[in-house]
Amino acid sequence: MTSCDGYCWTPKEGLKAGVPSVGVISPSSNISSLDVVYDVVVIGAGYFGLTAARNMAAEGLNVLLLEGRDRIGGPLRYQMQQDLEKSFDFSKGVNHFELRSTHESITMSHKEEDELVASALEKFTNIDGVYGRKVIPLPCSTFKNPESSSLDLISAQDRIKEIANTLTPQERTVLEASILLASGGTLETTSFHEFMHWWAMCGYTYAGWMERLITWKFRDGQSAFAQRFFEEALATRRLSYAFNTPIKNIHDTGSSVKVTTRKGRTYRALRTISTVPLNVLSSITFDSPLSAGKQAAIALGHVNQTTKVHAEIANPELRSWTSVNYPDNKLNCAIGNGTTPAGNTHIVCFGGQHNHMDLEADIDVTKRAVSSLFNPIQYDADEITIERIVFHDWSQDKFAKGAWFFSPPGLVVKHLGDMCKRHGNILFENSDWALGWRGFVDGAIEEGTRVGYEVRKDLLGESASRFML
Repeated sequence: MTSCDGYCWTPKEGLKAGVPSVGVISPSSNISSLDVVYDVVVIGAGYFGLTAARNMAAEGLNVLLLEGRDRIGGPLRYQMQQDLEKSFDFSKGVNHFELRSTHESITMSHKEEDELVASALEKFTNIDGVYGRKVIPLPCSTFKNPESSSLDLISAQDRIKEIANTLTPQERTVLEASILLASGGTLETTSFHEFMHWWAMCGYTYAGWMERLITWKFRDGQSAFAQRFFEEALATRRLSYAFNTPIKNIHDTGSSVKVTTRKGRTYRALRTISTVPLNVLSSITFDSPLSAGKQAAIALGHVNQTTKVHAEIANPELRSWTSVNYPDNKLNCAIGNGTTPAGNTHIVCFGGQHNHMDLEADIDVTKRAVSSLFNPIQYDADEITIERIVFHDWSQDKFAKGAWFFSPPGLVVKHLGDMCKRHGNILFENSDWALGWRGFVDGAIEEGTRVGYEVRKDLLGESASRFML
């Protein structure tokens, strides 16, 4: 089915709204009565909400899942080896890395690429002689060592200034591009601590960084994985749901919670779980008002305004191609990510806030940004032939207002506890404030498990919840 989200461009049909997605749910609702008082209402059908909804329904609670989109969003006990494949394939094709900057346009081998990026990242992260291991010995509890708190008070730009005279021009180019690929912000708005948190989660090495962040992907996309959560929850016969149902107000009466949609429908439950992202929480009103700390976190928000573009290029040799074009191009990092049914190369390209563009506003600008990742001289062509472009602009998405979480300086050290703190009968879960893989699917599952357990303990008792775990 086709989701309302996203855009697709081809030379024949031009730019069209909507892209096919296995995550679209039909029928959009299975609610038969508005008079039911549920055990819990879960707002949001991403991995956060799906994890909590599935676990709670499986343990006997009656759950209502409300989602503003027409689809499920975004893994826990599944053995997915058969569904995984590598993003990279350097076994054939051009098998090189293009580095384009204001200084030069060159190609190098992937071994040289790895050596260059590893050297740059190691200089950036080596704050204690052991690449952060002393300052952040516990990746899931970064502030256990008080020394690490100061890292959240400086930006990536501040850290680059400290090491600038040790970096070659090529190292600085790939370092800045790598930082912005992670944060989607600007160097000034990127928290150095949050980058070090990612680095620690990846084992404090470039090899771990590549293995955990880039090397692997789901063959059929993340929506197919999310669908398994939804189907398991449905199989309990204790899940009700409604899609295309954005929320306007959440009112804690003391004994229950009333959730009102933008269309004026009201649902009631003993508890409500909000999985609404930090950057979107201000679009919902709460009775009573949220705490001052949570409101301060909402006002700061996170900085990630990544632009992500999938493009089909009429050159099968590009499957083994990677590229950085920084700082002038609006898409500054890209990789060959697969082969399409037509035998062309599927590439994935990333840009960010530092040189932002509205992808759908002018498709010619987007196409130029894709083409500029390549030096045509390398491919015996005047220009690269683009057969198709697919994207979803997360910055313009009213239910996201940005891509994955990445914090500005000061947000996490001051407000991590505020972001995850419950508000009476209203609980908050999102990978935006996960302790481990913050901003990742794994963090969403962490949060869904944490808050789902808390609700089950409230309503079923601690001994029952421990037994189910």
